[in-house]
Amino acid sequence: MISLPGFFVVRAVGAVRLALSLLRIPLTGIALVGAALAPILWPAPAAADPKAVIGMQTADEARGWQPVGKLVLGDRGFCTGVLIERQLVLTAAHCLFDKDTGARLRDEMITFQAGWRNGRAEAYRGVRRSVAHPDYVYSGSDNLGRVAWDLALLELDKPIMLPQIEPFPTGPRPMRDAAVSVVSYAKDRSEVPSIERDCAVLALETSALVLTCDIDFGSSGAPVFALRDGRPEVVAVISAKADYNGEKVALAVAVDAPLQRLRDELGLDLPGRGAAGVRVISGGGANRGGGAAAETAAETADPASGGGQATSMGQGGAKFIRP
Repeated sequence: MISLPGFFVVRAVGAVRLALSLLRIPLTGIALVGAALAPILWPAPAAADPKAVIGMQTADEARGWQPVGKLVLGDRGFCTGVLIERQLVLTAAHCLFDKDTGARLRDEMITFQAGWRNGRAEAYRGVRRSVAHPDYVYSGSDNLGRVAWDLALLELDKPIMLPQIEPFPTGPRPMRDAAVSVVSYAKDRSEVPSIERDCAVLALETSALVLTCDIDFGSSGAPVFALRDGRPEVVAVISAKADYNGEKVALAVAVDAPLQRLRDELGLDLPGRGAAGVRVISGGGANRGGGAAAETAAETADPASGGGQATSMGQGGAKFIRP
């Protein structure tokens, strides 16, 4: 068992926790968070508390989180995705659609950049094929009902076999008041993964969850983690953000039941639970030397740059999609 001190801290939210119910939830300004070219439907939120959302600037801070990566959607922006098997990435279904036309993006437009940090990824992969949940219906309007099926599975063009990138296992839907954590990329923090540790599940209904997490555009598809036997498991994926009486909340879809449907759509068998080996989440005195020795040029070269050093999208030039 791995001890992760300080990984989860439940945040008290007062009356919000008592009043919120998905059956009659008075949410306003629901917006998908793949990106934000269209106007937001509620007043601009205050800046996030830097103590709540922490950027992982160094290799030591990012160690163990490399399976979380940036999902670059051609020139249409980016989402967040997470490796759950050597060749499978989980993300939000709305990330696969063009916000202007409503058409599915072509798989060849999409690149998964595992562990992207400060202009470089641990591994780059194209997408061989992808599937959105069959019950997900893309539309131009934002509504709570579509959150429950906002899940997609991507098969990469080849597996990521680097030892420092150990896919995260998936886990069951968390219960109300459960402590969870989110790792994501987003607007104004697109160059390093960020972690928010102090989230809680406010409400749930079927596969839809309401969380106290403070997310932003670009976080669509970000994994929501819960601990089981001291190890993090992906229990949900971020879909949208909303406002409740001035409190910023995140909407997510639990992965346990919908994931099997996605695997069926791709013709994949259900794998065994958990990933082999021991996962180390940050900390420790080791540097990246051991991992770097195992890397190959094929793993770390950006396909778009012709095999050379990866180039950053740039915090100022990134675009964000809002369906």
